[in-house]
Amino acid sequence: MECMSSLSDTTHKHVDSRFSEAECLKIDAVNRKVYCRSNINNNLNEKEEFVVDYDYLIIAVGANVNTFNTPGVTENCHFLKEVEDAQKIRRTVIDSFERASLPSVSDEERKRILHFAIVGGGPTGVEFAAALHDFVSEDLVKLYPGVKDLVKITLLEAGGHILSMFDKRITTFAEDKFKRDGIDVKTGSMVTKVSDREITTKEMKNGGEITTIPYGMAVWSTGIGTRPFIKDFMTQIGQVNRRAIATDEWLRVEGTDNVYALGDCATINQRKVMEDIAAIFKKTDADNSGTLTLKEFQEVMNDICERYPQVELYLKNKQMHGIADLLKESKGDVKKESIELNIEELKTAFSNVDSEMKFLPATAQVASQQGTYLAKCFNRMEECEKNPEGPIRFRGEGRHRFKPFRYKHLGQFAPLGGEQTAAQLPGDWVSIGHSSQWLWYSVYASKQVSWRTRALVVSDWMRRFIFGRDSSQI
Repeated sequence: MECMSSLSDTTHKHVDSRFSEAECLKIDAVNRKVYCRSNINNNLNEKEEFVVDYDYLIIAVGANVNTFNTPGVTENCHFLKEVEDAQKIRRTVIDSFERASLPSVSDEERKRILHFAIVGGGPTGVEFAAALHDFVSEDLVKLYPGVKDLVKITLLEAGGHILSMFDKRITTFAEDKFKRDGIDVKTGSMVTKVSDREITTKEMKNGGEITTIPYGMAVWSTGIGTRPFIKDFMTQIGQVNRRAIATDEWLRVEGTDNVYALGDCATINQRKVMEDIAAIFKKTDADNSGTLTLKEFQEVMNDICERYPQVELYLKNKQMHGIADLLKESKGDVKKESIELNIEELKTAFSNVDSEMKFLPATAQVASQQGTYLAKCFNRMEECEKNPEGPIRFRGEGRHRFKPFRYKHLGQFAPLGGEQTAAQLPGDWVSIGHSSQWLWYSVYASKQVSWRTRALVVSDWMRRFIFGRDSSQI
């Protein structure tokens, strides 16, 4: 977790911007202070603690791994959250091959040492299993040919299929490809305990059969949890018994005026239309007649759709062309131009709209868009104070300063190894194979911060594609 002591303006103005590599210990919301501890040891082998004062605070620390209180996971499993986790995994893989190559080790022990178990059949677990298979089959077996036939990779998933959030075509292709590659996919297997040498699973079918699996390295890649200092902060602001910080549609933390949160540590608490239906009726009824005409409603329709995105989703899913169709549905066989509704009829018209509310997925794509949105808001704060650009305040006066955050889903990728990737893009378009791999490469490269980094990433991929990995770096 890094600590940024002030905001940097993306318009390249000269501002005081400082970066500290430190861990956040506590947020004092009342006194506007963040308590931190440096990640770098001093000469006394101690870590320095310091305090950062803030006017505005943006929390973007992600989430912890969720072990679901499974015994032995924290002590015996590797995780996939930080750069340090990846470095530990790499060292453990190499050490496993080194240990298995010792002449004093029995064949049975070699099999255990070279059994790599991955828990979690989501995108992270699948991508890691595929990358590990490529690393082992393309590089390590050349350096350790004596043990290449003993290597085994197992992917454990409690659900019925891996990549269950993807299209069924992708799920089927991934499972078939892993079977061809020799990756053992065990679905319906819930991990109940992890010791230093064995994983205990309970079969979700077959009467709950208990099985023990010897392993050499285990990677846990399922579930996200709340960091301890985030739990403490949530208690301070009255958000108890929650998994993540609740924010409004502008990413402002509920219960605060100057704290914002984004990414996996937060969730947007979208306002329901039915909670504000009386205020919407009052604001829309321009002539105070006690009824709404179609013309009156159309004048504020854009503001309603912007403030409550579930309205637009509901119209789309019901194949309605506009608000007139929605209002007409509640009035029955009446000409559109003669529609008039009282408040009870308006409640009937909007009664099912909130069913379209959806939570955003815990992905980097969401966090990236939220970060970009929030930076633009801060950069334009002074301008929007004078000229608000957001929707009408239905429960107040004037307009909101900014338009609320809107997530735009650009698709999702699942690298499957062997230079093949599955892509599920907007419009229900599914692409699987080598072409999707290069599409994934292009998207990944485009997300790098600088052109220099993009060029280095592309250059590294091209060298590896032509000459293979540089084994001297292992």
